[in-house]
Amino acid sequence: MHARDKWNEKYQDAELSTPAEPAWVVRQHTRLLPLSGTALDLAAGLGGNARFLARCGLQVEAWDISDHAVALLNRYAQTYRLPITARQVDLEQHPWPDAQFDVVAISRWLDRSAFDDIRARVRPGGLLFWQTFLAPVQPNAPKNPDYYLQSGELTAAFADWTVDVHGEGWLVDTDGEKRRYAWLVARKPA
Repeated sequence: MHARDKWNEKYQDAELSTPAEPAWVVRQHTRLLPLSGTALDLAAGLGGNARFLARCGLQVEAWDISDHAVALLNRYAQTYRLPITARQVDLEQHPWPDAQFDVVAISRWLDRSAFDDIRARVRPGGLLFWQTFLAPVQPNAPKNPDYYLQSGELTAAFADWTVDVHGEGWLVDTDGEKRRYAWLVARKPA
């Protein structure tokens, strides 16, 4: 099954009222966000980060492989008059669309081959907010160990940036399940 088909199946029954919450790292560190500018919600799904960042005053692009999720997020943005533009982008195809943002937010997604593309999407002086699964494989999360960070891996991958926030541990997700995450807020050198 192609990745697009997998994610389209996941989102096929989603509606405008389907909840989409921002990542914990974005919610908890809102004070670090610029007062204006542009943001990218990468691997956006239904756009929890995009919705939150738009409400914080940023012009947001949301990239996801699922055309169902992209269509729903564009309808949501239009209905609630939020400055969000969702685009279908296959993040496994490199290079990505050529654009830079003041803020890039990623949650529950990991592709180590995309690290250079992610770095290139953040403007000099811009921020990266990233929260994703921390090894070992968890029963209530992805089964593929490639989708899990090892302890210290995220901060090591961005060691040449200014790391404002980082951590690893258990968080309670919006579905009430506890999962192990690693998170980071890092600023790209100007």
